[in-house]
Amino acid sequence: MKTQLPFSTIQLLDTPLTTDQKLASFGLTNTLLNVTAEVNTPLIHFWTLPPTLILGLKDRHLYDLPAGLATVTENGYDHFLRNSGGLAVVSDGGILNVSLFVPQTVTHYSVDAGYELMKSLVHLTFPTLTIESYEITRSYCPGDYDLSVDGKKIAGISQRRTANALVVMAYISVTGDQQFRGRMVRDFYETGLAGQANDWDFPDVDPSSMINVADAMHQPLTVAEVKSGMVNALQEDQFKIDTTSLPERLATPAFQTQYTKELARISKRQAGI
Repeated sequence: MKTQLPFSTIQLLDTPLTTDQKLASFGLTNTLLNVTAEVNTPLIHFWTLPPTLILGLKDRHLYDLPAGLATVTENGYDHFLRNSGGLAVVSDGGILNVSLFVPQTVTHYSVDAGYELMKSLVHLTFPTLTIESYEITRSYCPGDYDLSVDGKKIAGISQRRTANALVVMAYISVTGDQQFRGRMVRDFYETGLAGQANDWDFPDVDPSSMINVADAMHQPLTVAEVKSGMVNALQEDQFKIDTTSLPERLATPAFQTQYTKELARISKRQAGI
């Protein structure tokens, strides 16, 4: 399987983020999406966070959101509200977030084709696994393109678009206590619903519906090894990996001005929780 991207170079950015930088995750995503067509080459952004529950816009409709968030805090996780997607996902040191930005200046990708780009990238990274894509209904943040092995979800995918570019975002559960993550999100929704009818179709999370890649492969695995494996897979797929252009662009005044605006928008949204 190949990525089917009609480009020869991919620019790479790797940003391990601290708790204080948590909003930078989507501030950078929004800014990079806006410059992708201008760069006119695919971009890959790796990022990680300390223990954090990333809320989706739909989560604001929980009957008792403060009580639900209190359970998250009790479990030692921070939280914030992203500006896209419907439901909560977990990020911590054992989860790798991968954002693939693609210009639509050469080829226009349908929604399904965009998801297939990420699925093929994950498959290239883990060639020994049989990875399927369909909704794992009792996972957290279930979606049509959940990636699973033997019926257990290892990654979730979402995407955003502008007129000339798209970003396909995946979180990959690499290692750590995935059962704990599932229980935490289950308790968040159960507490937040406060015994009311589930009119917004929040997931009834079954922690056993999800698994780490390390467990699926029956071997130890680190986030760093997955990043290296993904880069190696792209190089074997005949891509040149450019590790300097994107960090240099981030330092330019034009990028910083746009990034500051995007960060302000996300910061303002936090008032809603």
